[in-house]
Amino acid sequence: MSDEEHHFESKADAGASKTYPQQAGTIRKNGYIVIKGRPCKVVEVSTSKTGKHGHAKCHFVAIDIFNGKKLEDIVPSSHNCDVPHVNRTDYQLIDISEDGFVSLLTETGGTKDDLRLPTDEALLAQIKDGFAEGKDLVVSVMSSMGEEQFCALKDIGPK
Repeated sequence: MSDEEHHFESKADAGASKTYPQQAGTIRKNGYIVIKGRPCKVVEVSTSKTGKHGHAKCHFVAIDIFNGKKLEDIVPSSHNCDVPHVNRTDYQLIDISEDGFVSLLTETGGTKDDLRLPTDEALLAQIKDGFAEGKDLVVSVMSSMGEEQFCALKDIGPK
């Protein structure tokens, strides 16, 4: 055998999947589901009885968690659906740049500079006003399937 050491350079991530399978009949209201490749929050589920030939069907009405669009899907209840991994992370707001990007402080003390200001007008106004007043702001960022977006704002007092 060879005594050489082998060095592998990996440029890929850990291979963690963006979704996981779950049986359609077990997905409930307020859960998450992937419809047409978009992560969505389920707002309504109705199940039809089994017909003469085949399966009971689940009718899902869901809202895209990033753009708010309403999507619908009908899936046999015994089949698997993709369910997105959805994470919420809190960051402290450090700075808002001229070009619409924000600087956030992570829990480990590093900075995260790749997020744009939200498109939601109310949240955008709250962030800009709070920052202009010099308040310490903590923003919640929702991430799923490679996308990230602001979803909430907390004021932790003046600086």
